[in-house]
Amino acid sequence: MSKRNEMQRFIRYYKDETGETEVDMHKVAQFAVSKGWSLPRPVSPMDVLAKQFTQAAREEIRRDAVTGQPYRANHAIPVTVGSGEQLHLWIDIDEAPRKSMLKSLINRREQMVGDGLQLTLDADHWNRINPRDEPIQIPMDFTDDIEWRKNTPDDDGKGGGGGGAGGALVTV
Repeated sequence: MSKRNEMQRFIRYYKDETGETEVDMHKVAQFAVSKGWSLPRPVSPMDVLAKQFTQAAREEIRRDAVTGQPYRANHAIPVTVGSGEQLHLWIDIDEAPRKSMLKSLINRREQMVGDGLQLTLDADHWNRINPRDEPIQIPMDFTDDIEWRKNTPDDDGKGGGGGGAGGALVTV
C-alpha cells in the first residue's frame, strides 16, 4: 500500500474514532503522531528558498502597455530530466519563444480540464447519492465568465480585475 493510501485510510480511522465529519488535518496529524506515526524529515532550507522563489515568480503580475490588462509575468514549463524526474523551469512571458509558451499554456489548460472533470464527477456522485435534493449543476462553459471578469474593473479601476477565486456565479 502506498503512503498516500495509508494516509487516506488513517483519515477514515480518525473520523471513525472521533465521530468528526469536517476534519482539521492538523488534528489528524496530531492524532497520527500520538498513535506512533513518524514525523516526516524536515525540508532543507534550500528547498524552502526555492519554493519561495517559485511562489514569487508565480505571483508576479504586470500590465500590458497597450491594453492595460494584467498578465502573469512568469510561466512554468514542465521538463523531464535524464533520470525521468519531472521539474519545472520558469520563463518570463516577454522573453518566451513560442514553443515554450505554447507548452506552458497547454499544460495549464490541461490542469483546468482535469479540475473540470473531477468537479463534474464529484457533482455527479453527490447528485446520485442525494436523489431527493435538487441536483447541483455546475456549468463548464467559461466563455461568459472570462469575458465578464476581463471587463470587471479591479481595485485601481482598470479592466481585467475580478480574477482569482471570487466572483463565482453560484447561489447557495
